[in-house]
Amino acid sequence: MIKSIETLKNIWKIEDLRQRILITILFVAIYRFGSYVVLPGINPAMLTQLHKQTSEGLLALLNMFSGGAFSNASIFALGIMPYISASIVIQLLAIAVPYFQKIQREGESGRRKINQYTRILTIAILVFQAPSYLLNLKMQAGPSLNASLDWTFFIITSTIILAAGSMFILWLGERITDKGIGNGISFIILIGIIARLPQSLFQEFVSRLASPGAGGIIMFLLEIVFLLFVIAAAILLVQGVRKVPVQYAKRIVGNKQYGGARQYIPLKVNAANVMPIIFAQALMFIPLAIVQYSTDQSGYIIRSLMDHRSLLYNIVFAALIIAFTYFYTALTLNATQMAEDMKRNNGFIPGIKPGKDTADYIDTVMSRITFPGSLFIAFIAVMPALAGLLNVQDAFSQFFGGTSLLILVGVVIDTLQQIESHLMMRHYDGLLNSGRIRGRNGGVSAY
Repeated sequence: MIKSIETLKNIWKIEDLRQRILITILFVAIYRFGSYVVLPGINPAMLTQLHKQTSEGLLALLNMFSGGAFSNASIFALGIMPYISASIVIQLLAIAVPYFQKIQREGESGRRKINQYTRILTIAILVFQAPSYLLNLKMQAGPSLNASLDWTFFIITSTIILAAGSMFILWLGERITDKGIGNGISFIILIGIIARLPQSLFQEFVSRLASPGAGGIIMFLLEIVFLLFVIAAAILLVQGVRKVPVQYAKRIVGNKQYGGARQYIPLKVNAANVMPIIFAQALMFIPLAIVQYSTDQSGYIIRSLMDHRSLLYNIVFAALIIAFTYFYTALTLNATQMAEDMKRNNGFIPGIKPGKDTADYIDTVMSRITFPGSLFIAFIAVMPALAGLLNVQDAFSQFFGGTSLLILVGVVIDTLQQIESHLMMRHYDGLLNSGRIRGRNGGVSAY
């Protein structure tokens, strides 16, 4: 306890770190305030049906990522997800389209062009999503709309407001990255997820005490303990690495010896981070888009794919996650490039020939550690459905796994790592008694 208080004092002493934390808090407060600013012409007291619609299923996940803004008919209702969808599309284009491949190899100028294309695509997605959201709002909460409003005028102005709101969130995220602590976009998503935790926890507590057969306080405490175990397992997954030894050749220049040291390449068990789940989740939203907001006319398969607790949904979801884990790992980890870099710097893996053999060896090691990693990611992703089968409330079950848990763990670790680096740079003790938080080679973002 004394150690923690001392660490907090040290954090406050560092002027740059103090300013970054305060700026982050300010921008987060602005984001949370905007989540409760309702669209003009809507009575927030009459959104009961919309709250009910977003209390379960896939829309509950969207509502969680938006920090409840989706169910509040807020100016931030669409949140940051359109930008994430655009980022995913651009990343896929960078694989399949030669033009985008060329841009990606142009360095900083290429990165700026890709960011520009991503923003343009985000606006295009918003122009499509905003009217869809407003039509659903009219269906679910028609009485909340001001009777004197012209519908055409309302949908045009509200589309502009919703698009502007999402782009403003994007701007806030970029400012947090530049002036604050952590990856801004990921931090925005994290805040949205955490904002739903107190309410979800209270609802679960009430539901367990509501009836004698619900398990009462004992079951609730068991859920909390199990949640802590799941979080610990997610931390192990995020931090897990396989160290590949690399030996550098000795060079003697004059009376000095250079090289000869043994280092390690930390190959992450979960090199793809949360991207496989986000990719898979984006595809699982397709049935929702097909049938819009009604399943009355849809077939059995479509209905099953829209039910996140169904067996078919979770089998398809897990299979997509495993496939995308291999795909994204192969995309982000270039074994051939790593082998060439080692060869250029007179480095080699003991017992392995430099060049192609080294690349094949790294590729083999990554394939072996990616398989159990992909299975574990898939298991975490379907955990909310398993928790739901045990009568855990939908809102609270989302914290037992899936994208929300991995984002929460990953972003928190990255933020702590940045704070740690500021402390260590100024010769203060770190956040942990045992030393530094293990880095994750560039960190991880939510998209």
